[in-house]
Amino acid sequence: MSVVALVLGALALLGTLLATVRVNHPAETIFPVMMIGWLVGELAVFHLVAQVVAVALLAVTGATGNALGGAGLVAFAASIGGLVAVQRTANRAPQVFERALRDGLGDGYADRLAAELASAIEPPPGRQAWRPFRFDQRGVEVLKNLTYGEHPKRNRLDIVRPAGTTAGAGLPVVLFAHGGAWVIGNKEQQGRPMLLHLARRGYVGVTINYRLAPRHRWPAQIIDVKRAIAWVHEHGDDYGGDPSCLVVAGASAGGHLVALAALTPGDPAFQPGFEDADTTVAACIPIYAPFDLTDQSGRRGRAALRRFLDRLVMPTRLRDDPAAWQAASPQFRIGPAVPPMFVIQGALDTLVWREESEHFVAALRAASPAPVVYAEVPGAQHAFDTFNSVRSRAAVDAIARFAAHVRIGRPPVADEGPARSTI
Repeated sequence: MSVVALVLGALALLGTLLATVRVNHPAETIFPVMMIGWLVGELAVFHLVAQVVAVALLAVTGATGNALGGAGLVAFAASIGGLVAVQRTANRAPQVFERALRDGLGDGYADRLAAELASAIEPPPGRQAWRPFRFDQRGVEVLKNLTYGEHPKRNRLDIVRPAGTTAGAGLPVVLFAHGGAWVIGNKEQQGRPMLLHLARRGYVGVTINYRLAPRHRWPAQIIDVKRAIAWVHEHGDDYGGDPSCLVVAGASAGGHLVALAALTPGDPAFQPGFEDADTTVAACIPIYAPFDLTDQSGRRGRAALRRFLDRLVMPTRLRDDPAAWQAASPQFRIGPAVPPMFVIQGALDTLVWREESEHFVAALRAASPAPVVYAEVPGAQHAFDTFNSVRSRAAVDAIARFAAHVRIGRPPVADEGPARSTI
């Protein structure tokens, strides 16, 4: 049993370390590191309780009574202490988001919201963080599998709206695109904490599927997102939405897609057959999104996405068609007509590096006077907002505040400079 104590203690400590530091190399370790860091980081309290129970059981069985068991006990103690630090870091998230909103929207933004739309910014209940996989749908109705395009298996969307909403209600709309590296995923897997909370606050949520690679190579994915946006403009009123107040949001690959869509309204290359359709948006919320598919800076080295994209997503190789890859990268599509953006990035993300988001935000702020909010979430790994947690709850609350700011339609000019919002 002493060997068991040592092995379990070492594994517990390793998991805690991966929830504490960012590991960028070697490239082959990035995904398992992300998975471990994500599950430990967002469920730190649950891991802490489990480890305390494990130590008690090992002690009762005498497994910690010799040198090996003692070493395991020391590892458990270090892990438990680290988990306390991980949770304390997570508890800073609300402050970081609030600072980001003030930096991007102005110090008086909260007063404006309280005066005009107080009910829309009521935060999610704190108890949600203690029920990570339970999604409360009270007061909400979901309309499933509506068709928005010509591809019946993947051109489907769900509508999440306040119960009893009728046509012509004029509620603002938030369209969400899931992640999954452009090759996996569906509309049921991401965005639920955000969409359910917003629906209870008077929004119509639209969550979409889109065609996936490698069966459907680029630009099928952005074309589908554009079709969904056009569908909202044409049909949103039928479901109680106001298409003139359409915010697009997405996570990971979905964040890339909505950012690109927001920066390319009416681009005929991404709207074949519906070139004249309205694909404008009022604002955009990309969450841990890759903005430069080319890794032009070379910062990521072997950890760059280009090898994966070459094999599975893009129709041409980067070295053969750099212009097409740049056209697919939001970083290279920034211009003066940028809608308000709220960029959310995890500080420890190993799949999408924070430096890429910082570079994108700096370019946005240099190109346009539109408000740009940037929150670098302390201790957050990729996919941190997938289920209920302290950081997820803080992100949902901040997104609701940003959406409410867009809703009242009076965004002040953002402060100059790409200041990072960390505490």
